[in-house]
Amino acid sequence: MAFTQIDIGDAIGTITLDHEAKRNALSEPMVEEIVAALEHFKNEGVRAAILRAQPGSTVWSSGHDVSELPEGGRDPLGWQDPLRLLIREIESFHAPVIALVEGGVWGGACELVFACDMIIATPQATFAATPAKLGVPYNATGLLTFLNAAPPHIAKELLFTGRPMSAARLELHGIVNNVVAAEQITGFTRELASVITHNSPLAIAVMKEQLRILAGAHAMSPAGFERIQGLRRVVYDSQDYAEGIHAFKEKRRPVYRGE
Repeated sequence: MAFTQIDIGDAIGTITLDHEAKRNALSEPMVEEIVAALEHFKNEGVRAAILRAQPGSTVWSSGHDVSELPEGGRDPLGWQDPLRLLIREIESFHAPVIALVEGGVWGGACELVFACDMIIATPQATFAATPAKLGVPYNATGLLTFLNAAPPHIAKELLFTGRPMSAARLELHGIVNNVVAAEQITGFTRELASVITHNSPLAIAVMKEQLRILAGAHAMSPAGFERIQGLRRVVYDSQDYAEGIHAFKEKRRPVYRGE
């Protein structure tokens, strides 16, 4: 079963998320298809890539496929998170990746969009980082993606409240590049990608890699790193984590006790 559609034209590659039945949840099979598409784009000499959902979608992506999350008590550092792989592939892809966003972006999909090089969104697009609602911890590299994209206070509001934030507000803070009407967004995004394709691909590839390295250049002691990793285990081993997963599957509101 195909979870995505791909298209190449005029040195622009487009990946369209296409699993409406699960609201484009970032399952392992979908991630594998996106990664394979990026590799195909590289082989075909694509100079700019667009990542989008089907035109008119009300949900761009619902984020992590919750059914794939590890059960409580399992060491989360041993879990092969498909989103981590996808973020690395987006960041290391030789050409700029533009997120074209219509509809809601939930959970881990926020990180995916923020990891893209540019974001174009419709006025109706919203972004909700939901790990706190599900009782799920976030890994250090994922939090760094948020901090590299958003001012700390905005990142904290997204992560601590889980409430949707509009594209207009994110544009105000420089997180979204442009807010464009739905009927114009495809043409606008392709025109932006076209401008990129006419510039030096080598210069862009080198600058993108330089920016990636500089964005991750945060000094941290070994003790601090171990502390961050250990904090994730606190949540994964908790009753709250199990409650959040069970509540989601049972389609009810979770009751958290901080235990």
